[in-house]
Amino acid sequence: MTKLTTIILFLTLIVSCKKNEEMPVGTFLTGDGVFIIDEGNFMGGNGSLSFYSYDSSKIYNGLFSDVNGRPLGDVPNSMEIFGDKAYIVVNNSGKIEIIKKNTLESVSTITGLISPRNIGFVNSSKAYVTSMYSDSLIIINLNDNSISGYIDMRRSSESIVVAGDKAFVANWVGGHEVMVIDNTSNEVIDSIEVGIEPESMVLDRNDMLWVLCNGGWMRENFAELDGINTSTNTIEKNLIFSAKQASPSCLRVDGTGGMLYYLESGVRKLSIASSELPSGPIIIPESGHYFYKLGINPASNDIFVTDAVDYQQNGYLMYYNADGTLVSSQLADIIPGSMCFKLTVK
Repeated sequence: MTKLTTIILFLTLIVSCKKNEEMPVGTFLTGDGVFIIDEGNFMGGNGSLSFYSYDSSKIYNGLFSDVNGRPLGDVPNSMEIFGDKAYIVVNNSGKIEIIKKNTLESVSTITGLISPRNIGFVNSSKAYVTSMYSDSLIIINLNDNSISGYIDMRRSSESIVVAGDKAFVANWVGGHEVMVIDNTSNEVIDSIEVGIEPESMVLDRNDMLWVLCNGGWMRENFAELDGINTSTNTIEKNLIFSAKQASPSCLRVDGTGGMLYYLESGVRKLSIASSELPSGPIIIPESGHYFYKLGINPASNDIFVTDAVDYQQNGYLMYYNADGTLVSSQLADIIPGSMCFKLTVK
């Protein structure tokens, strides 16, 4: 190789890397990846949206503001994709930002919500939104992106799972119930007593609803994992954690609906058929890291966790293979939190 050829190749690589860093949003969003909700500092209004692309093996930060020319808001909490749109629930700003999932361009903003937390889609025209500081479940009209009504819960709400003609809603802060909503009448039809502070829920392949209860903020009670039959609204499984100091969170399910994952001193995994909780984690945080939120790719079972560091500065997204091998650790924005997977239809 001549000296001139070497120089040309070097310059080509520099230009290629430059173009990759400045790649248009629509380019890297065409493939599979995971959105990361960066919460930002409380009252700082600096929440943001990141995306990890499988194609480039890179994370792209600050996407909502880059595309729409305005900040995402104060403490975005969750994001769900429904059809060709993504719905970002922004807790402290009291709104839902609706964007196109492939370009991130704003479609609409629903405002006037009280501390919204999570969204559950009932059908193509209706969704429910939970609230931390309101005793009502919010009904959203997806046709015109408006608030169409409320369901009196008489308690706050957090996690939500829609299963057939019912919606199951957890009363997290200081609570110990899962409320059952009739999706046709928009009425509370039942309540199920579970462990203290049910903070996350998933549905498995047998339509069993798994509820992770953290035992209370002060750990005054034992945490537990409850399995609810969604046909009878009764608890069929009850797994109690062995120590009050246990602090489980972020219950997730894999793409087959057969394996559960959650955070407790690392990432833990158990089969839905198991009668015992796992004895230890399959992934332990590396020195200096702390796992904040968990996500499981439903197509590959790849494991993603976020590290919020000191809850003041930029944190990290850590990507592991299904076997627990670390693939990469990359810098996200401030307090990277919950995740939402974007997968192409094969």
